Amino acid sequence: MGPAFWHPARVTKSEIVETDAGTARITWYPAKKARAVLAVSHGAGGGIEARDLQALAAALPAHAVTVALVEQPWRVAGKKVAPAPKTLDVGWRGIWPALAKPGLPVISGGRSAGARVACRTATELGAAAVLALSFPLHPPGRPEKSRADELLGAGVPTLVVQGGNDPFGKPEEFPEDPSYEIVEIPYGDHGFAVPKRAGLGQDEALQLLVDGVTRWAGMLSL
Repeated sequence: MGPAFWHPARVTKSEIVETDAGTARITWYPAKKARAVLAVSHGAGGGIEARDLQALAAALPAHAVTVALVEQPWRVAGKKVAPAPKTLDVGWRGIWPALAKPGLPVISGGRSAGARVACRTATELGAAAVLALSFPLHPPGRPEKSRADELLGAGVPTLVVQGGNDPFGKPEEFPEDPSYEIVEIPYGDHGFAVPKRAGLGQDEALQLLVDGVTRWAGMLSL
């Protein structure tokens, strides 16, 4: 049998949420006996169709984690360019009550710009933990413009999943710090795509991501 994410995820509902930044949308993938909610948003250049978000939505409900894929207001409105970070934070704050409504601990997550939002707001919103997918440690080619302070300031248990060839920050560029752990996806770029010449297939790369997140989530004291 292939990896869990090869099979379509079961969606219960798509929920519209009004925020001070506009209309957002949550797509729910429920676990039968959930112990937590993993709320994950997209980056500044794409939506919840991203391969890593879809893989997690398909796999984690079988491990007692309900997944909520969150579309920020700018994306729901059909805009192609994300707004300023402060506006992204406003949208995430407005979505949070709906994410917390099931009464379960909420793991705040996101990919790229969404990961930054999760880190910046985790303590304020009472997140149980943070999942940072492809955290943009710095702009490509500008390592001096580090955003490590956002990651280190999350204030809750944090997992970073990073492609080994991510131009926004390779795993070895991240500072050593006990506040977070990091899982490397070998050869992966910012979207966790791996080249054909790599000794790792695309499905294998996604399985590494899913396995790493599943293991980490299972170890959290929720």
